[in-house]
Amino acid sequence: MYAIIEESGSQRRVQKGDEFLIDLWREGEAQVGASMFFEKVLVVGTLGGDTKMGAPYVASAKVSAEVVEPMVKGEKVHIQKFRDKKTWKKKTGHRQRYTLVKVTEITA
Repeated sequence: MYAIIEESGSQRRVQKGDEFLIDLWREGEAQVGASMFFEKVLVVGTLGGDTKMGAPYVASAKVSAEVVEPMVKGEKVHIQKFRDKKTWKKKTGHRQRYTLVKVTEITA
């Protein structure tokens, strides 16, 4: 069974046992094994079987997940600015923080 969920403005296709990154949840203070629910489910179905599509969400469908790692740092992004023919440069960086979760159950 699979589901397409909406999370942080993006859509993800998930199955039971999948691990994926979401935006930082509870400022990184979540406990390992804490449960969370995704209720914005767009599609629920089985491979080669019947599929329920929502308008926009499937009623009473829910995806349960648990926290595997409360805070994971993403890839570092370097931002560099300069003015041509001037002696001005500026270099900064950013590193996004995520929460790693694992899907435990999909209910239709």
